[in-house]
Amino acid sequence: QVQLVESGGGLVQAGGSLRLSCAASGRTSNYGIGWFRQAPEKERTFVAAITWSGRGTRYADSVKGRFTISRDSAKNTVYLQMNTLKPEDTAVYYCAASSRDILTAARQTYEYWGQGTQVTVSS
Repeated sequence: QVQLVESGGGLVQAGGSLRLSCAASGRTSNYGIGWFRQAPEKERTFVAAITWSGRGTRYADSVKGRFTISRDSAKNTVYLQMNTLKPEDTAVYYCAASSRDILTAARQTYEYWGQGTQVTVSS
């Protein structure tokens, strides 16, 4: 079992920054982590992913160059640094864990999910 807890969401003006954290506990060895987001009345979509080693990353085209995913293995925590935020980034952000440890955007690959953290970007 893997438990995931997101934090760091909030309200920010367009152009601002936020850093989300995903604290993992339980049997987390060799799990890849992904970030997804879901806006009201829209599907949950892929944002970024990182491998267990931290050497591999992948981003959705919509966030490339603005978001950075990283992990601190000592703290068992994955971060999503979000810069130059836009109103269209407003969503609930979820982190998820995949035992396949691949850089996948497919939601069904992730077995464990956190409860989500709200990010609101005002114009």
